[in-house]
Amino acid sequence: MRILDVREITQPIASPIRNAYIDFTKMTTSLVAVVTDVVRDGKPVVGYGFNSNGRYGQGGLIRERFRARILEADPTSLLDEARDNIDPAKVWATMMQNEKPGGHGERSVAVGTLDMAIWDAVAKIEGKPLFRLLAERHGREANPSVFVYAAGGYYYPGKDNSALQAEMRGYLDRGYSVVKMKIGGASIDEDRSRIEAVLKEIGGQAQLAVDANGRFDLETGIAYAKMLRDYPLFWYEEIGDPLDFALQAAMTEFYPGPMATGENLFSHQDARNLLRYGGMRPDRDWLQFDCALSYGLVEYLRTLDVLKQFGWSPSRCIPHGGHQMSLMIAAGLGLGGNESYPDLFQPYGGFPDGVRVEDGRVTMPEIPGIGFEGKSDLIKVMRELAA
Repeated sequence: MRILDVREITQPIASPIRNAYIDFTKMTTSLVAVVTDVVRDGKPVVGYGFNSNGRYGQGGLIRERFRARILEADPTSLLDEARDNIDPAKVWATMMQNEKPGGHGERSVAVGTLDMAIWDAVAKIEGKPLFRLLAERHGREANPSVFVYAAGGYYYPGKDNSALQAEMRGYLDRGYSVVKMKIGGASIDEDRSRIEAVLKEIGGQAQLAVDANGRFDLETGIAYAKMLRDYPLFWYEEIGDPLDFALQAAMTEFYPGPMATGENLFSHQDARNLLRYGGMRPDRDWLQFDCALSYGLVEYLRTLDVLKQFGWSPSRCIPHGGHQMSLMIAAGLGLGGNESYPDLFQPYGGFPDGVRVEDGRVTMPEIPGIGFEGKSDLIKVMRELAA
């Protein structure tokens, strides 16, 4: 058993939208295929992966550094001999050879992208959906039903409050019970108007979360907190710079409702510092670490160990990114749910064909691996790379 090849292509997922910090007109992603010599149903097993939106494609790092380390390694050094399979932890360690600690920026995204493909291949070799494989390995009961919320509410040219209301109504019509919109890309008065328009539209049918994408300084974050606490929000997300833990901690004095952050923290060490110094409250706040941006599932398991040490339940994690990998982790390891992009970043976002949102939840089908083969538009692009 061996990995025969690692292939990468950088592709656009551009969209004329913006949040409080960046626009997505030139956004890209890396798609990777890990080709093995294992044959199932007459075909070689290929694992697929890609990086989440908000971070650009990682082709240079993957092709010039991490691909070579995998392919140059002794094939037997990458195996889990007890399970007759590839060992994701050993592949991860091979990728991280000769890497200095710290500096968890773009490197973590490249490794996370490859790690996703490795886990997809591992689950396919065992002939199981990844969530069932994870549950078995960690002594848990798998739950294929996962809470999901609809992320949207971006700014774009010509989008007024009526268009924002129509967007949110569309999410409710598709079965979502929580919707999210962007704030911080306009004046506080304009954002208040936008929030009130959405709340009027969704009424008691759903809850609203708001996301500042790390835009605010302390003064602005407090001003928004005082405004937002007038409304029954699901959460107030990523208020200031992701590494400004003092700012996050200060916000607890001004915002008693749930807050969320973590999507731009890329290691278990960063997660530990957030819990040490960020004032996060395990009874109400949410953690949004995204495995595809933070060295993959191998590292995410370390992050979950850190949470346990600080008295946090994995059910307080609702990852960023809207991809099926996090859905599988949620179902297999008991996370609180996952983000979803019903209309954006296609074909990478969304669910396998035929999966519907009902009462804010989806039920994952029994497809070996991460389930990419069940999403026709996505698997078509993936198979083109593998071929």
